[in-house]
Amino acid sequence: MVEAVLIDLFSLPANLHNNIQGLLHNTLETIEKCSSIHAPCVYVMHCQRQGSERKGEQEFLLPALRGFQSLKRRLEVVCAQTTAAALYTIKQRLDEKDLRIIKVILPTLRKDLMKVYIDYLFTAVYQFEFEDLHMVSDCENLQISVPQHEGQTLPSQDVAFIRSEIQMYLESLPSLKGELTILRSSLIPDDIFLHGFTTRTGGISYVPTLSSCNLFSSSKRRDPQVVVKENLRRLAKAAGFNPEAFHRVKIDHANAVCIMGKTEPDNYDGIVTNQKGVTLAAPGADCIPVLFADPVRKACGAAHSGWKGTLLGVSMATVNAMVSEYGCNMKDILVVLGPSVGPCCYKLPRESAKEFHRIDPKCVRLFDSASPYIDIRRATRILLERGGILPENIQDDSITDQNQNITFCTACHPDKFYSHFRDGPNFGTQIGFISVKD
Repeated sequence: MVEAVLIDLFSLPANLHNNIQGLLHNTLETIEKCSSIHAPCVYVMHCQRQGSERKGEQEFLLPALRGFQSLKRRLEVVCAQTTAAALYTIKQRLDEKDLRIIKVILPTLRKDLMKVYIDYLFTAVYQFEFEDLHMVSDCENLQISVPQHEGQTLPSQDVAFIRSEIQMYLESLPSLKGELTILRSSLIPDDIFLHGFTTRTGGISYVPTLSSCNLFSSSKRRDPQVVVKENLRRLAKAAGFNPEAFHRVKIDHANAVCIMGKTEPDNYDGIVTNQKGVTLAAPGADCIPVLFADPVRKACGAAHSGWKGTLLGVSMATVNAMVSEYGCNMKDILVVLGPSVGPCCYKLPRESAKEFHRIDPKCVRLFDSASPYIDIRRATRILLERGGILPENIQDDSITDQNQNITFCTACHPDKFYSHFRDGPNFGTQIGFISVKD
């Protein structure tokens, strides 16, 4: 059953303007008639023209809104100057109520246009179905089955205009949860490398578990790629790197490594380069974002090390790629472990814990329990040292610095970091990033 109805009155053809109130009244009447048991939330999207007041725009529609008592508390008129602004505002309302199934009632001429806006501003979490405004006449129009996925028919210049409008709107939004903050390591020389670890502040993501500087989008989360791209743009501006030369690992929870300039694997958890101005990044939301820097050969790398990748040796695989590709000396490579879930919080089933116990019994606490506590940082550090990395060249503040200026526990600090372990499946993501300066 439809959870929300969006009525698009944003840009009706000129010959329909005189009938707008009648069209809206008839549409609402159909919705009310078909929703006697569970009324959907109804959002009326209307254009706020330059120089007009929002209140005045809403009053224009009031005659059509009167009399719909069952919809009254679930009916809202959203006025904005652009389709992007209106639709993004409605998305916020949907997310506040955790609504996913939406019927869009709109003029035929707006259908292809609206589908492009929706493709950019929403993810596969949501289901949309479309109906022509003048055809709404019976209850069957408010039932939903399989979402429509018709081919894009708009000219490329129209799609480019929509993309530009969305980008300009998102750039105009204020940052949430304070200023953008970047954590930096004193181990990596800043005259050679640009690097840092992000926190969750300073972006525009508003869903609580994604707010605010979420840097990863997927079909299972509510943050679309355009929002993540805007968060990345703000990070790049603050950090000083080029977002167009930004490469993030394609997570597989394994140990494959991508060599920049060579054929890119389909999936990989490590990435290395000696190219100047190319920024490498590894995400983390409990898993460890690990950064690598060789100030002698001027090469760098990044790796995503979850519990599986840790056991498979992804960090040493990244180190070995730097050695084989760029002639790095193992003793020159610096390694920094970023914010990640600590042994205070992280548990695994006992069968998986056994693998960490084999690395070092101190990697496991309460080993005899069904779900022992695991220290993936200690395991990573031990594997790096066994592989030839000098202990003093590994920064892990959970043991070396009482102030914990880099290696915070993500699960213990909800104000600073995202955590899958803490927040569940709709979690946000921070990153570690590094590049060789130009």
